[in-house]
Amino acid sequence: MGRFAGRSALVTGASRGLGRAIAEAFAREGARVGIGYRARREEAERTLAQIERSGGRGALLAFDVRDPVAIAAAVEEFTRDSDLDILVNNAAVVRDQHIAFMSSEDWEHVVSVNLNGTYHCCRAVVPRMMARRRGAIVNVASTAALRASPGQSNYSGSKGGVVAFTATLAAEVASYGVRVNAVAPGLLSTGMGTRFDRRTIERRSAAIPLARLGTAEEIANVVLFLASDESSYVVGQCFRVDGGLSL
Repeated sequence: MGRFAGRSALVTGASRGLGRAIAEAFAREGARVGIGYRARREEAERTLAQIERSGGRGALLAFDVRDPVAIAAAVEEFTRDSDLDILVNNAAVVRDQHIAFMSSEDWEHVVSVNLNGTYHCCRAVVPRMMARRRGAIVNVASTAALRASPGQSNYSGSKGGVVAFTATLAAEVASYGVRVNAVAPGLLSTGMGTRFDRRTIERRSAAIPLARLGTAEEIANVVLFLASDESSYVVGQCFRVDGGLSL
């Protein structure tokens, strides 16, 4: 029996990378997992296949986090036979550019997915959790929200908004038994990290006290802690998981 046996968790952006690692970690701990994705169905199917090979249970949920109607339909579908206990807002996009050359479209797109998408998903599930007087939400932020990240004004702005939103939402719903927290990953060997060449990895690792990039599994471990009863007195916090990068 795992920590989340009998519970259900919806993870957005779960078709690959960090989202996949989080979804698989919840499944290993006994949760029924909603694998949220927008367009990469084949990759989402691979996430589901891995969960099922490990004896877990999951369901594919196709929706765009910018679309409140689609989110509501996906939540309704996923909760047809069970309640929703956990939401992990992981879906995010990156469009890096110096502010002098950044288009309005690049700014709006990143903010609409990373920040507005987090709001839309929370808005869809919070009333259900409040009515049951239980639930946990974990928002995936970034160390870019906590330190200067040149070339990422749109990304850092959106993730900074996620951190502030997390604290305020947590204060609003804690008395209803719903806990909201965030995790701020540093540089990882998955996602953007897979595009780094050896020299870039060495250069960036040199700036990290642990002298290496993090893994998706290390972030997933913290997400599971924040969603579990083990963190029952943790509310409105943003956990930095960055190997010391933000010190």
